[in-house]
Amino acid sequence: SHNFFTIQLPSQDFHPIYNLLNMAFYFMIPLFASILFIFLFNFLLNLFKSKKSRDLPLPPGTLGWPYIGETFQLYSQNPNVFFASKQKRYGSIFKTHILGCPCVMISSPEAAKFVLVTKSHLFKPTFPASKERMLGKQAIFFSQGQYHAKLRKLVLRAFVPEAIKSFVSNIESIAKDSLQSLEGRLITTFQEMKTYTFNVALLSIFGEDEVKYREDLKRCYYILEKGYNSMPINIPGTLFNKSMKARKELAQILAKIISTRRETKQEYNDLLGSFMGDKEGLTDEQIADNIIGVIFAARDTTASVLTWIIKYLGENPSVLQAVTDEQEAIMKGKEKCGEEQTLSWADTKKMPITSRVIQETLRVASILSFTFREAVADVEYEGYLIPKGWKVLPLFRNIHHSPEIFPDPEKFDPSRFEVVYGGYKQWNSVWSFCSSPEWFAHQINQKIIGMHSIS
Repeated sequence: SHNFFTIQLPSQDFHPIYNLLNMAFYFMIPLFASILFIFLFNFLLNLFKSKKSRDLPLPPGTLGWPYIGETFQLYSQNPNVFFASKQKRYGSIFKTHILGCPCVMISSPEAAKFVLVTKSHLFKPTFPASKERMLGKQAIFFSQGQYHAKLRKLVLRAFVPEAIKSFVSNIESIAKDSLQSLEGRLITTFQEMKTYTFNVALLSIFGEDEVKYREDLKRCYYILEKGYNSMPINIPGTLFNKSMKARKELAQILAKIISTRRETKQEYNDLLGSFMGDKEGLTDEQIADNIIGVIFAARDTTASVLTWIIKYLGENPSVLQAVTDEQEAIMKGKEKCGEEQTLSWADTKKMPITSRVIQETLRVASILSFTFREAVADVEYEGYLIPKGWKVLPLFRNIHHSPEIFPDPEKFDPSRFEVVYGGYKQWNSVWSFCSSPEWFAHQINQKIIGMHSIS
C-alpha cells in the first residue's frame, strides 16, 4: 500500500543544487563552531577578569555613616588636615565617602599620572550638573575621548611659542596699566589680580579684538561668577538664575563676535581663531562653551597664584631682592644695548629666579588641592580594586607637601627647584598632570610678565 507519510527525495543525480547545499553545509559547520568558540572565549575571559577584579580588596580606609559618609568630618576641620591624617594612617591610596559618593583618594605622583595621563580613558571628568550647565556641557573640562583630544589639539595650536610671542608686549601693557590704576588707592590684591588676569585671558582668546567687547564680557562674566557656587535653584531672583541669564547673554555676545569674524574672512592667531579655523568644524555652541570655560579656568587660578606670590615675596625679603635684582639686570642690559625698554619673548627666558619663585608658589599654595574623576570600569591599581562608578580624587596638595619629594615642605624655598630629590624633578611633580603643557606655559609667562612689571 502507498504510504502517504513518506516523502521520496529526488535523486542526487538529477539535482546538482543538492550537492551544492550539502557542500555549503559542511563548510558552515566549522565557521559556526569558530564563531561560537570566539564568543564563549570572550565571555569566559570577561567573566574571569570580572571575578578576578572583584576578588581584589578595596583600598584601606573607612566609609563612615550610611549616605552621609565622612562629609561632616571633612567640613568640621581644614580639608587638607582631613586628607593628610587619612594619608598618614592608610598610605598613598585610601577610600572614604564624601559629598554623597564613595571615593578613592590617591596622593602619589605615580598614581596621579596613572589616573590623569596613562589610563585617563578609564577615568572620566565628573562635575555637578549645575556646574556643567553654567560653564557649558561641551567644554573641554567635561569631555573625553576623540572630542576631548580634538579640543586639546586646538588649544595647543593657539598657545605654541610662536603664538605666545606676539602677546608679550600686549600683556606687559596690560600689566602696566593695571599697576598705574592702583596709585593712591587702598586695594584688595586678589580682586585687582582677577581684573588683570581677566584682561590677559581676553587678549589670549580674542587677540586685539578684546578691547571692543571687554566691558560687556566683563559685566556678564562677573554675574556668572557670583552664582557659580550658589545653590542650583533656577527661580527668578536667585543667584543661580541671574548667573544663567548672564551666561545666555555671554553666549549671545560670543555669537556676535563669531559672526563678525566670519564676515571678515581673516585668519586669527588667538584661541577663538583656532576654534573657528578647525577644518572638521565646531558648532557655535561648542565654541561658546569652550571660550566661557577657558575664561573661568584662566582667571581665578592665575589671580590666586599672583596673590600668593606677592604674599610670599613680602614674607621673604631676600627672595624679593633676588627677583628685583634679576628684573633690573634685564632692563639695564637693554638700556646698555640701546634696545627698547619693552619686554620681549627672549627676556622671559632670562628669569630663572623668577620662574623658580612661581614654581615654588604653585607647590606651597596648591591652588587646586584636588580634582574629581570617575572610574568608567573596574580598575586595578597596586593590587587594589577601584570599582566602576566610584569617584577618584588625586590629592595635589598632599603630593606637593610630601616630605619624601620636597624636604621641609612647609618652607617657601624656590632654590629647591634647582635639584632633584628621590628621582623626581620637582617641577614635574608640580605641573605634569596639566592636560595642556602649552596652556600651562602661557599661564607661567603671564605671571612672569606680571612680576616683571611689579618689580
